[in-house]
Amino acid sequence: MGDSTAAVRAVERIRRRERSIGYWIALDNPVGTERIARLGYDYVGVDAQHGLLDYKGWLAALMAIEAGGRSAGLVRVPANDLTYIGQALDAGAHGVIVPLVDTADEAAGAVRACRYPPAGGRSYGPMRSGLRIGPAPAAANAHVLCVVMVETMTALDNVEAIAATPGLDGVYVGPSDLTLALGGASSTDAAVAGALDEAAARVAAAAEANGIAAGIHCPDGATAHRRLGQGFTFATVSSDLLHLERAAAAHLGAAQGADLARD
Repeated sequence: MGDSTAAVRAVERIRRRERSIGYWIALDNPVGTERIARLGYDYVGVDAQHGLLDYKGWLAALMAIEAGGRSAGLVRVPANDLTYIGQALDAGAHGVIVPLVDTADEAAGAVRACRYPPAGGRSYGPMRSGLRIGPAPAAANAHVLCVVMVETMTALDNVEAIAATPGLDGVYVGPSDLTLALGGASSTDAAVAGALDEAAARVAAAAEANGIAAGIHCPDGATAHRRLGQGFTFATVSSDLLHLERAAAAHLGAAQGADLARD
């Protein structure tokens, strides 16, 4: 039993603040997830907070990512909770993204939940993760990413202290919630785009000052490229659900256009 080499390399790239690009999974579709995981993304994130997956779906998605053989599997857990974080890691996640972390104390709690004693409070029972990440607690501690989200005004006000949390590997901007927090009328309100850029720059600077990774969710690859050029070290591209809808709509439009031209 040993570590998944490609996944460990991906984790270390993120930790070293090397440019990393990921993809987002919202659907309980292991076959589709496996195909995405073969494309070459550094990581594939499984959305257990807002995605359409239960615990068995997390597990199936992580197995599909590993079968793809090229990406690290991360899970955005439903909440900053010891049980959720432990379940995701036991299922084989190489890291967690923890939502709605507002203070340095909350960030420290997320770190503790990711690490086995004496470094933290994770309960030992690695189940599937022991096949790939460990099973020695020290190895698991070394190879598991702990990333917390900055998506509220409170978190933004505290971002420098959050980024300085010992053991934290990265911070991650949730632009939809942060846009709303900044006064946006919708999650994509262009009226607060400038304020969002300023907030994002503050998060990236706090991460750089503390030598940790800075990530952000992006609606498309072009935006991810732009954010990586603005100081972010990893960026996630859209999601399987949105891309499925957009591809279907584009093909429908093309087919309707062909019919109209023929008429």
